[in-house]
Amino acid sequence: MNATTDLARADLAAASSLPSFDSLFGLPGDVPHERVLLTSDPASGLKTIIAVHSTARGPAFGGCRLWSYADDASALTDALRLAQGMSLKNALADLPFGGGKAVILKPAGDFDRGELFASFGRAVQSLHGSYITAEDVGSSTADMRRVQQETRYVSGIPRDGGFGGDPSPYTALGVFVAIKTGAQLRLRRSSLDGLRVAIQGLGAVGMHLAALLHAAGAKLIVADVMPQRVTEACDRFGAQALASSEIHAAEADVLAPCALGAALNATTVRHVRARMVAGAANNQLASLGDGDVLHEQGVTLLPDFLVNAGGIISVAREYLGEGAKAAVTAEVSRIGERVAELLERSAMQNCPPARVAEAWAREKLARAA
Repeated sequence: MNATTDLARADLAAASSLPSFDSLFGLPGDVPHERVLLTSDPASGLKTIIAVHSTARGPAFGGCRLWSYADDASALTDALRLAQGMSLKNALADLPFGGGKAVILKPAGDFDRGELFASFGRAVQSLHGSYITAEDVGSSTADMRRVQQETRYVSGIPRDGGFGGDPSPYTALGVFVAIKTGAQLRLRRSSLDGLRVAIQGLGAVGMHLAALLHAAGAKLIVADVMPQRVTEACDRFGAQALASSEIHAAEADVLAPCALGAALNATTVRHVRARMVAGAANNQLASLGDGDVLHEQGVTLLPDFLVNAGGIISVAREYLGEGAKAAVTAEVSRIGERVAELLERSAMQNCPPARVAEAWAREKLARAA
């Protein structure tokens, strides 16, 4: 989760190329979502979809995305996919929450942002705690403050005298720890010094990740649709710039997708030259079959719903009132331990990591149910 547009672009842009839902209630091949709420409010311009995938482990927890969707069907597909991903993510992170997600269809023209999020807060409240929201792509801590005026089922808000606020640094930390662990176990690197990392997307999470990698001595290759972000990374970190259309094929040790969901698809996976993939973008694989192709090519994929859990860990601990910077940092750092366990499971089963991770998460969901 984070509040930048970069982490969503192919989650959304690729909706037209991905299999669409065959039911209003869920995705092909998966059990139906427990609840899908569609709410509109002509006064504020709100049109929102709140998808609750599973509450087996507790209330569904996941961010609120504000985006200009091509149509209502694309918005519904996005909500369903993201909610499913949150169930897997929260399960692997051992959080006492299920998976859910909200999307708001961005109104055309001028609109009152405060009224829009107030109306969204009332929609969240109508679920009486079965869904808890936080910021995501297109929304901010200020928006969550406005939601908080309508419901207590919200997190990701700066708290006076307590832990809280923007979760993107913790998302970046989790990805950094995953890259470090993967580099040790798969690339046989004792440190990140000199490791070549190609970062696709330099939003809040991508830029934080770049800073962490640079401080550890990594050599960065970067791409973003906004030139000023690329310039900033080149100036701050001595990064090499590459076009967004070419970054997936960069000559690098690690590819870190932090911009596009479904960026790893039937067209791009065969051009990946990196030996490992680990990034912050949600739904990086267009399909599990694309992960199989990477595995056959000798590329180690660390699934996004394992490595990018730092943000949800942050807002979950804030919501539970258990947060403190040192404790949350330590919990996010344990993503490295789960990466090590995943790689061991994958080797023992001779199975691609993406499939192993999804089965692992679903085992946790089944035990909770």
